[in-house]
Amino acid sequence: MTPSFGIIIIGDEILSGKRTDKHLPKIIELLAARGLPLAYAEYVGDDPERITATLARAFAASRASGDVVFSTGGIGATPDDHTRQCAARALGVDLALHPEAKRLIEERMRDTAKEQGSVFEPDRHDNLHRLNMGVFPVGAEIIPNPYNKIPGFSCFVEHGGSDPHAVGERGGIHFVPGFPVMAWPMIEWVLDQRYAHLHQKSSFIEKSVIVMGSMEATLTPLMLAIEAGHAGVKVFSLPSVDHPEYGRHIELGVKGAADAVSVAYPALLSGLHQFNLQLGPELVR
Repeated sequence: MTPSFGIIIIGDEILSGKRTDKHLPKIIELLAARGLPLAYAEYVGDDPERITATLARAFAASRASGDVVFSTGGIGATPDDHTRQCAARALGVDLALHPEAKRLIEERMRDTAKEQGSVFEPDRHDNLHRLNMGVFPVGAEIIPNPYNKIPGFSCFVEHGGSDPHAVGERGGIHFVPGFPVMAWPMIEWVLDQRYAHLHQKSSFIEKSVIVMGSMEATLTPLMLAIEAGHAGVKVFSLPSVDHPEYGRHIELGVKGAADAVSVAYPALLSGLHQFNLQLGPELVR
């Protein structure tokens, strides 16, 4: 059974409107390219208690069903970055400087010093402080950052009796920076290196039809019957009351793996014909 994928987007700047979130549509795109749907998303500000509680719930879901969750933001080393510490508290483990993260951060600092024509001083206060970006929950594994070498990290959890040493069988949370230019290739790396075995050969698709003038309550028995009779698909309805072209209507459809949808959608259309309704365009996504 394919685990659910989720995303946690952390940062006051998103909730205050100072910045517009770009992660949600992008991760939907990255997952869809691999035949995978996004099951849930959650936003949380830079409040340590809320972040810890949110991560604890996500870890619990990973233990229960192998959920794979991405967390963006808050993994830096400034006073408003709390994610690394909150992840450790949610797991009940200590924090420690990851040896490979230390090496990569020092490599980045050497590169920067060389670009500036200065000498790298590892014991200088600001350079020592930068190493905090490699202080992760004990047991974490790094996520490479192709943009500036400062890594993210993954915290895997065992679920359902899986071998805890088989990375492909573990759910968990994968922590990346809030900057899209860094976060997106890091998320792609996790999907392709850790979860390639979950990529679906038959893509996740939606097929729907515009139904004019009907009420959702009228169509609910049909929707329930389609879901009950076709495993692996979900029926959805999106009502509209003031569409400029269709007026009052419902977009009614099914979504799921392509092979399952190819059977369920004709059954949905057949069921609609009994209501003698006017049907508009059909849509495929």
